Amino acid sequence: MRLLLLACLRAQTGNATTAARIQNHLHAAGHICVLKDAFLYESPAEIADLTSTDKFDAALAIHLYKGGRLLQGSRIPFGIIFGGTDVNEDVKSEEKHRVMGAVLEEARFAVAFTVEMKELAAAEWPEARKKIYVQTQGIKTTPSETFDWYRFLERAGIPTDTDRLHLFLLICGLRRVKDPLYLVEVFSDWHRKDPSVHLGIIGPAVDPLFTREVKEKVKRAPGVHLLQELPQDDLHAAVKRCFALVNSSTSEGMSAAILEAMDLDVPVLARNIPGNAAIIKHKETGLLFSNPQEFVVLSKSLMNDPIMEKEIITRAKDYVKKHHSWESERKTYQNLVLRLQ
Repeated sequence: MRLLLLACLRAQTGNATTAARIQNHLHAAGHICVLKDAFLYESPAEIADLTSTDKFDAALAIHLYKGGRLLQGSRIPFGIIFGGTDVNEDVKSEEKHRVMGAVLEEARFAVAFTVEMKELAAAEWPEARKKIYVQTQGIKTTPSETFDWYRFLERAGIPTDTDRLHLFLLICGLRRVKDPLYLVEVFSDWHRKDPSVHLGIIGPAVDPLFTREVKEKVKRAPGVHLLQELPQDDLHAAVKRCFALVNSSTSEGMSAAILEAMDLDVPVLARNIPGNAAIIKHKETGLLFSNPQEFVVLSKSLMNDPIMEKEIITRAKDYVKKHHSWESERKTYQNLVLRLQ
């Protein structure tokens, strides 16, 4: 089949990574799958033109609003993959809620990353419950062998005496829902007392106005650095070398960055929100904090207790292997697209 896959394709965002994985799964089954950036289209009419000119047999969209709204009234069958903010945030807007309900009614199937996400959607649109499948994100990490860690630190202005260094990495698109400034103040205070700790924030400037705010704040915060974006393989290599991965979002669907860190044997400290608590058991597969002060307390306990650190890393890796298998994700999508024939 010739399939169109609509998603927000800004480099290095979660949706773009998911889209690339799904495309790979569908190519492996012999389909042609063309990725298009949902941001470049205004209306369903434009997508209708595209599907008839380019002779697409069916379509998929990631994010029930951003991608899905473009398939409303589509002449070709389609399926939806929930993004996270659609079910968590966009449902609060009456207009978006109406559009998403209409799209879901037309979709042949929908995929939720977690049981919780399926339940949230089913509570909003009960008649769609039967067509919502749960498939967690499949994870495969590919750290580059040639990544130059010292040069990376040097460019960021981080001291390279790496025996003492504790670099915490926060990977996120720079937009408000990811709340990258949440820990900046307490982290900077902590760095003044312990110069071995550094926080690196890395990710695309999704919201240009907010990015300016982040740059201003980070400039005045010793020990906190805004790092240059890296290609996926280098990013995985950087995560592998850092002390811990941090997530401070106010809302998440299912953070691939967290799962990738677990796969790369790096401990995770994440804000205690439903999307993160769905994949992290506190003190078993990672650490969950509810405020910036608790983040520092938990980070120190991780630094001072290598046995706990080792146990968390081991259990988290087992969890990813068991529940986020790339192979089973592949099978699911290859089977689901058959419903679009």
